[in-house]
Amino acid sequence: MEEQPSNELLNERARRADKIVRNPEKYKICGGCDSIIAEKVTICPNCHAYRFISDEDRVIVQAQALGTREPKSVIISDLD
Repeated sequence: MEEQPSNELLNERARRADKIVRNPEKYKICGGCDSIIAEKVTICPNCHAYRFISDEDRVIVQAQALGTREPKSVIISDLD
Protein backbone atom coordinates (compact mmCIF):
# COMPACT_ATOMS: atom_id res chain seq x y z
CA MET A 1 0.00 0.00 0.00
CA GLU A 2 1.42 3.41 -0.99
CA GLU A 3 1.77 6.03 1.68
CA GLN A 4 -0.31 9.14 0.95
CA PRO A 5 1.48 12.50 1.24
CA SER A 6 0.29 14.72 4.06
CA ASN A 7 -1.65 17.89 3.37
CA GLU A 8 1.20 19.85 4.95
CA LEU A 9 3.72 18.34 2.52
CA LEU A 10 1.52 19.18 -0.46
CA ASN A 11 0.88 22.68 0.89
CA GLU A 12 4.62 23.27 1.29
CA ARG A 13 5.25 22.11 -2.29
CA ALA A 14 2.51 24.45 -3.50
CA ARG A 15 4.05 27.38 -1.59
CA ARG A 16 7.49 26.70 -3.08
CA ALA A 17 6.00 26.34 -6.55
CA ASP A 18 4.21 29.69 -6.16
CA LYS A 19 7.51 31.36 -5.21
CA ILE A 20 9.14 29.92 -8.34
CA VAL A 21 6.23 30.93 -10.58
CA ARG A 22 6.49 34.52 -9.31
CA ASN A 23 10.29 34.63 -9.88
CA PRO A 24 11.13 32.20 -12.72
CA GLU A 25 14.28 34.13 -13.66
CA LYS A 26 15.86 32.95 -10.39
CA TYR A 27 15.48 29.26 -11.25
CA LYS A 28 16.27 26.63 -13.87
CA ILE A 29 15.32 23.02 -14.58
CA CYS A 30 17.88 20.24 -14.34
CA GLY A 31 18.24 18.47 -17.67
CA GLY A 32 19.01 15.21 -15.87
CA CYS A 33 16.23 14.84 -13.30
CA ASP A 34 13.78 17.70 -14.03
CA SER A 35 14.26 19.22 -10.57
CA ILE A 36 13.96 22.97 -10.25
CA ILE A 37 17.04 24.55 -8.75
CA ALA A 38 18.40 28.04 -8.17
CA GLU A 39 19.87 29.79 -11.21
CA LYS A 40 23.25 30.18 -9.45
CA VAL A 41 23.74 26.40 -8.99
CA THR A 42 26.27 24.84 -11.37
CA ILE A 43 25.73 21.13 -10.57
CA CYS A 44 22.38 19.60 -9.65
CA PRO A 45 22.42 18.57 -5.98
CA ASN A 46 20.09 15.66 -6.73
CA CYS A 47 21.61 13.95 -9.77
CA HIS A 48 24.88 15.86 -10.31
CA ALA A 49 23.95 16.84 -13.88
CA TYR A 50 25.36 20.05 -15.29
CA ARG A 51 22.96 20.78 -18.15
CA PHE A 52 19.99 23.00 -17.44
CA ILE A 53 16.93 24.57 -19.04
CA SER A 54 16.66 28.26 -18.18
CA ASP A 55 13.60 29.15 -20.28
CA GLU A 56 11.30 31.03 -17.88
CA ASP A 57 8.09 29.70 -19.45
CA ARG A 58 9.28 26.11 -19.01
CA VAL A 59 10.32 26.82 -15.42
CA ILE A 60 6.80 28.09 -14.70
CA VAL A 61 5.14 25.04 -16.28
CA GLN A 62 7.46 22.67 -14.39
CA ALA A 63 6.85 24.47 -11.07
CA GLN A 64 3.09 24.26 -11.56
CA ALA A 65 3.35 20.54 -12.30
CA LEU A 66 5.63 19.78 -9.36
CA GLY A 67 3.58 21.94 -7.00
CA THR A 68 0.47 19.83 -7.44
CA ARG A 69 1.86 16.34 -6.95
CA GLU A 70 3.70 14.35 -4.34
CA PRO A 71 7.51 14.21 -4.51
CA LYS A 72 8.87 11.33 -6.59
CA SER A 73 12.58 12.14 -6.76
CA VAL A 74 15.13 10.13 -4.87
CA ILE A 75 17.45 12.38 -2.90
CA ILE A 76 20.67 11.52 -1.13
CA SER A 77 18.98 11.28 2.31
CA ASP A 78 16.68 8.57 0.93
CA LEU A 79 19.72 6.35 0.45
CA ASP A 80 20.80 6.43 4.10
